Amino acid sequence: MFILPLRENAQLRHLEPAHAQEFLDHIDRARPNVDPWIPWATFSTDLTSATATLQRYADRQATDTGRIYGIWRDGTLVGGVMFTRFDTASGNCEIGCWAEEAGQGLGLVNQACRALIDWAFGERGMSRVEWWVSSVNTRSIEAARRLGLTREGVLRRHTEYRGERRDIEIWSVLSDEWPPASGSTAPTDKVELDRLMSAFLGAFDNTNGSSPEVDVIRRVFIPQGMIISNTGTGPVVYDLDAFIEPRAKMLTDGTLTEFSEWEVSERTEIFESIAHRTSEYRKSGFHDGERFEGAGRKTTQFVRTPVGWRMAALTWEDE
Repeated sequence: MFILPLRENAQLRHLEPAHAQEFLDHIDRARPNVDPWIPWATFSTDLTSATATLQRYADRQATDTGRIYGIWRDGTLVGGVMFTRFDTASGNCEIGCWAEEAGQGLGLVNQACRALIDWAFGERGMSRVEWWVSSVNTRSIEAARRLGLTREGVLRRHTEYRGERRDIEIWSVLSDEWPPASGSTAPTDKVELDRLMSAFLGAFDNTNGSSPEVDVIRRVFIPQGMIISNTGTGPVVYDLDAFIEPRAKMLTDGTLTEFSEWEVSERTEIFESIAHRTSEYRKSGFHDGERFEGAGRKTTQFVRTPVGWRMAALTWEDE
């Protein structure tokens, strides 16, 4: 049996029809997170339909057109990754992922996705790996970005879900863009900068009843860091305390609810011990009970310190 050890006492293994009951129990736990985004999760509601889902992937593996793998942590199925399409004739394939709460925030899905991409390029000679994601699925978009994929475009109103048509973003990576697999687990500079930006944006998230963690901002910035708004009449410059305090209040007193913000594209340049990043972002939520969506741009400066990369300054401009 194929077994790939992952961090945090976890393993990546084939997910087969024999796992149907375990798979169904897992999907029932994961359903709030995955049901809107993965069609088979919507339809895997009993043992018969769960078995049918895994059998379809077993059939695809037999014809070399798809595969599905589970992530087990401490003996419990907590997530998985898959090739939803695998076309050796064209050299193109598509990967996807999912996780229940117990499998999130540990880097397991990222590690498993990297293993699939390594295999697709290194062992099977594929040319292109794609990632299709709903434009409102911020967690999956963030996962694609952490993997280093490039956002190519949007298929507008491509997919219907419960009467609503959704835009689908296409992200991809090409074989000559993907770093060779290696035994080293040391993070690259770019990965570290990606993590800082992800932590900064995630600090404001209060969706699905979660609590924002705005104090994270102090950990990703140098103590003398500056945050500048250039929206409106002109630049407003904040030190960290002045920036954090009013936002912490809005995110916890009911003024700003179901708020999230995420990058849709970025370009990062690294020069020895300094770096610069330009980003486009989107945001959404409810302000005083009214739904809103927005977008804009950021520029961020980073410096390498004795304890790793940190943000030094960030400037944003809303559209």
